[in-house]
Amino acid sequence: MADNTEDTQLLHLVFGGELESLETTRFRDLNDLDIVGIYPNYKTAQAAWKAKAQQTVDNAHMRYFVVHLHRLLDPEKDT
Repeated sequence: MADNTEDTQLLHLVFGGELESLETTRFRDLNDLDIVGIYPNYKTAQAAWKAKAQQTVDNAHMRYFVVHLHRLLDPEKDT
């Protein structure tokens, strides 16, 4: 394991797709999800999320999300 927080990987997934409705997070077509990528920290994930969200700003039903994978991989840890 890494000794300092700079070396710690806090993995984040950025993905998105078109929603069925603006009131829910149910996707219109799961086969059409856009998996942007997995990033080693929140800062780079947020930059990727922002870039994709800005590219699709004209489609109100298109949404992108950042998932904290590190929390799913190690739910006992509070980082």
